[in-house]
Amino acid sequence: MGMSVIVAAAQKSDAEQIFRLQYLCFQSEAERYGNYRIEALVEPLDSVRASVGRDCVFVARLGDEVVGAVTGTVGEDGTARIGKLCVHPRLQRHGLGARLLLAVERALTTERGASLLRLHTGHRSDLNLRLYRRAGYAAVGDTTVDGVQQIVLEKAAPTGQEYAASA
Repeated sequence: MGMSVIVAAAQKSDAEQIFRLQYLCFQSEAERYGNYRIEALVEPLDSVRASVGRDCVFVARLGDEVVGAVTGTVGEDGTARIGKLCVHPRLQRHGLGARLLLAVERALTTERGASLLRLHTGHRSDLNLRLYRRAGYAAVGDTTVDGVQQIVLEKAAPTGQEYAASA
């Protein structure tokens, strides 16, 4: 019998696994854009450790292995910024990214008071764009991050009742 993947808040002890997972997962993005300077590939381990201790970070665990992660922060204006959503390549396209996204959205909204959710992804990252659109995000502009053209997507933060209805 197989194990279930559990989505939960990251612990400080998860930082090294998140660091390695990001490096593995963002290789395909780097290859797609011909740019290996993407933040998730060059971020030092100490930065990941600091993020786990400070930010809203969720992981997906398969047993003791971290197989997915996502990070979020909320600015003073109530806008949440969600980033570095990644799922181990062997587990992609099974809904794990959507589960991680929902978990971080809930926490940013209910625990950290976000009123607007914002994220970005590369303009040629079709699977990412499809995930975000299915989750209710709409394109609101574009920007360049780490030399890669990005599409900026947003949605209003759901209320607690909307989360309760979907549970």
